[in-house]
Amino acid sequence: MSKFQATASAPVNIACIKYWGKRDTKLILPTNSSLSVTLDQDHLRSKTTSRADASFEKDRLWLNGKEEEIKPAGRTATCIKELRRLRCEFEGANPNEPKIADLHLHISSFNNFPTAAGLASSASGFAALVSSLAALYKLPATQSELSLIARQGSGSACRSLFGGYVAWNMGSKTDGTDSIAEEIAPRSHWPEMHALICVVSDDKKGTSSTVDVPLLQHRITSIVPERMERITDAIRRRDFNTFADVTMRDSNQFHATLLDTDPPIFYMNDVSRTIIAIITELNRASVAAGGSLKAAYTYDAGRTPTPRLEDPFRLFSQEETPGLGALPLGFNVGVAKKYQIGGVKGFIHTRVGDGPRVLGDEEALLDQHGLPLAELNVSS
Repeated sequence: MSKFQATASAPVNIACIKYWGKRDTKLILPTNSSLSVTLDQDHLRSKTTSRADASFEKDRLWLNGKEEEIKPAGRTATCIKELRRLRCEFEGANPNEPKIADLHLHISSFNNFPTAAGLASSASGFAALVSSLAALYKLPATQSELSLIARQGSGSACRSLFGGYVAWNMGSKTDGTDSIAEEIAPRSHWPEMHALICVVSDDKKGTSSTVDVPLLQHRITSIVPERMERITDAIRRRDFNTFADVTMRDSNQFHATLLDTDPPIFYMNDVSRTIIAIITELNRASVAAGGSLKAAYTYDAGRTPTPRLEDPFRLFSQEETPGLGALPLGFNVGVAKKYQIGGVKGFIHTRVGDGPRVLGDEEALLDQHGLPLAELNVSS
């Protein structure tokens, strides 16, 4: 009997227009549209191998080598169910195809960054799961159609079904069929864009609440729609000044919204705010000297990765002393407050990346028996 198996990888994405809050928690329908930049999965990615076999007694899932329960009606089970349904339809329309929709699955997934690390780790994980099963089942679905399923695993996973610059349209239908992602522009459209992830803190946030947030309602109805239009247009025109302005304003307002909860939610600390001050001063000095904006900041709501320094593009030369790089004339160094070692735990330098990749059997995460390979490492 043939081995029915497929392996796929999927990227992380970082939101420039953020969503927070769901109008339907089961279908994961957001209260507002959002827009993200896909990061290069050569640096940050999830990889998943799925296999269907008549000898398997039940669906099983391993994450980074550890078996996880597939809870009935849970998010993973929902994605599997929807993809199985599409395979059943495909088999019905193509009677010569092998009948594998009813076979149990073994699924092994590996992240080359911490699972609970923020950076939309669940997004890349569910995007890789959906991509792997779609390849296994040979589904003729479009990426936007698959994004509808990935969304039910993790909201921002729908954006990791594409490379480049991606919009998640909130939709208006109660069944969620119009709440899908679409690519605004591919990575090749604006390849000069890079991302420097500054690891500030890995502390968990405090108590959260989403009850009665007046500022959130104002953001949803009056702010986000106009920003989505502005940033989409800026991306298409490769207008970094507008892109940066909208990105920073949205990050600021998003975190102001979190402070409007009761009790307030704090995701940023003093180091975070100092980084904002440095980027603000860098841009001010650049514009004052006749230049343009140099950088933009955005802060997600979540934990950050474990400490490391990744600099594949040599942003920092080996001889460079941190903090003494070239600065625009008139830059006020007084904004750069000094903190003890550890205030900034590290950097990850990456760039705009592509969407999910279907990989060869040589990159599979399951052995001949359909169990996770004994040796999984970060290079996977």
